[in-house]
Amino acid sequence: MANNITKKWWHDKVAYQIYPKSFYDSNGDGIGDLPGIIDKLDYLKDLGIDIIWLSPCYCSPLADEGYDISDYYNIDPRFGTMADMDQLIDEAKKRDMYILMDLVVNHCSDEHEWFKKACEDPEGKYGSFFYLRNKTDGELPTNWRSYFGGPVWDDLPGTDKQYLHVFHKKQPDLNWENPELREEVYKNINWWLDKGLAGFRIDAIINIKKALPLRSYEPDRDDGLCNIHKMLKDAKGIGEFLGEMRDHTFKKYDAFSVGEVFNEKPEEIPDFIGENGYFSSMFDFNETVFGSSEKGWYDAKPITPDDYKRCCFESQAKIGDIGFLSNIIENHDEPRGVSRYIPEGECSPQSKKLLAALNFMLRGLPFIYQGQELGMENVPFSSIDEIDDISTLDEYQVALKAGLSPDDALNAVAKYSRDNARTPMQWSDGANAGFTTGTPWLKVNPNFVSINAAAQKDDPNSVKNFYKKLIALRKNPEYKETVVYGSLEPIWEDVHNLMAYYRKGAKTLLVIGNYQMDIQTVTLPSSYKRVLVNNYADIAENGQTISLNAYQVLILEM
Repeated sequence: MANNITKKWWHDKVAYQIYPKSFYDSNGDGIGDLPGIIDKLDYLKDLGIDIIWLSPCYCSPLADEGYDISDYYNIDPRFGTMADMDQLIDEAKKRDMYILMDLVVNHCSDEHEWFKKACEDPEGKYGSFFYLRNKTDGELPTNWRSYFGGPVWDDLPGTDKQYLHVFHKKQPDLNWENPELREEVYKNINWWLDKGLAGFRIDAIINIKKALPLRSYEPDRDDGLCNIHKMLKDAKGIGEFLGEMRDHTFKKYDAFSVGEVFNEKPEEIPDFIGENGYFSSMFDFNETVFGSSEKGWYDAKPITPDDYKRCCFESQAKIGDIGFLSNIIENHDEPRGVSRYIPEGECSPQSKKLLAALNFMLRGLPFIYQGQELGMENVPFSSIDEIDDISTLDEYQVALKAGLSPDDALNAVAKYSRDNARTPMQWSDGANAGFTTGTPWLKVNPNFVSINAAAQKDDPNSVKNFYKKLIALRKNPEYKETVVYGSLEPIWEDVHNLMAYYRKGAKTLLVIGNYQMDIQTVTLPSSYKRVLVNNYADIAENGQTISLNAYQVLILEM
C-alpha cells in the first residue's frame, strides 16, 4: 500500500478527452465547437467525469489538425471565441469540473509570427527561436526522417537556410536551447493558468531536447533516412528544461499536467512523475506501441489478449508506487481500442465492457476518449480518398512502395488510422448521428444507428452505463482509497486469455476477465464477500470455482 504519496486534488479523478472538431457542432457548419462542448457538459457530469482535456482549439491552419499553432493566445474561429472558452471554464467550475488544454510547444505553425519574423531576418532574435542551418547543395544537415515521412529539413522561404521540423513541414521545431524562447513558452502557460485552466496535456514533449551537435545516423530504409528515435536516444539533459518549466508554471498553480512521454528510461520515471516530478502523470503507451514495426504500419503485428495483459502488467510493475500513470484504451492519435484490443469479429457489448473494466481498474488515472464510453468502433473505409489523416496517407504510400496491392495497403493502414477516432461523436440515430445539422467534416461511422448515446442512455445493460458503474465504484467512499491508492498484484499471469489482478488497500478487490469466447474456469483463492461489478446477470459458481462466460469480467470484494 503506497502511503508515502502526498495526496493531490487530481488523484481520484476521472478524465475525458474531447477532440473538439468531432464532438458536437452547435452552429451547423459541420465542425464541432466550444459552445457544443458547453452544451454537453451535463452529459459528461452525469457520466461521472471530473477533468476534461481538449485537443487543440487554438488558431491553426490545421496542417496537423490543430497541432500546428499560429497563435497561442487565441481560439480558432472555427471552434468559437475566447468568450466561449471563458464560459466553458466557468460552466465547468460550476459543475466541479476542470478543463485542460493541449500544450504544444515542441513546434509552432509556420504561420506563427515568430516564424514569419525568422524568415524576414534569420540572423535576428526570432531566427534563434528555431533550428536554422545553412543550405548545402545536395546535402541535408542531418538524415533524420520526420514522423510523417520525408526529411526533417526544408528550405526557409526567401533565405539560403533550412529549418528543422520533426513533424509536418508546417510545424517548425522551436529551439528550446534558447532561454528567451523558453520564457515566452512559460509566459503563455501562466497566462492560461491565470484564466482558470486546471492544467495541460503536454504534446510530443520528449522531442524538445535534440542530441547536440546535430548529426546523421545509419539509414534504416532505402530513402537514406533514419528513424528520429535514433537521435532521441542520444539526447541528454531534457530534465533541465522540464524541471524549469514545472517550477516556472504548473507548480505555482498546483496545476495538473500529463505528459505524452515516449522512450523514457526506467531510471528517469521518478524524475517524470515522482514526488516532485516534471509532470503530475504520464500516459501509458505500452499497449499502443506494441507490435509496431520499423518498416511501417503495414508490417505491424496485431496484439493478442495475452500481449495486452503483459503490456499492462509491465507498465504497472515499472511504475509501482513511484507515481501515477494515465491509462488509456484510445486517443485522437490511435484507432478505436475495441477494434484493436478485442480479436477481430469478437466485438460485442460484453467484450467492450471487459476491456473497459480491465483498463479502468488499473492503478492510475483513467482517461476516456470521446465515444469510448459508447464502445465506438473503427470505420469501414472503402477507399483511400475517404481518409483525411496525413500519417495514414503517408503510411499508405509506404505500404504501396513495399509491394502491397492498393486494397491490401488500404486494409493495412485503415486498422491504425487516426481517422477512426476522429469521426463524429455518435449522439443519436438521427441525421449525421446528431453531431451536426450541416455536412460533417469527416464522414460518420455508419454503425451510428446502433451505437449512439441516446440509445444507451436508459439501457441498464449498455456499455455507457457500465462505464458509469466503473466510475461510481472509483468514487464510492467505501472503495475509493483502494481503487485510487491500493497496490496492484497480478494473479494467474500464465493462464492463457485470462487477465486478473488484485487491488489491495483498505479493502481487497479482485478483477478477473475471461478474455475469449470460450468458457474458462477459475478457482478463487478464498471466498468473496460481494460482487461489485459483473457484465453478466449472474455467476456460474460451484463452491469457490467459477465458470466465466465469453468475455465475462468480474470485480469482487474478497
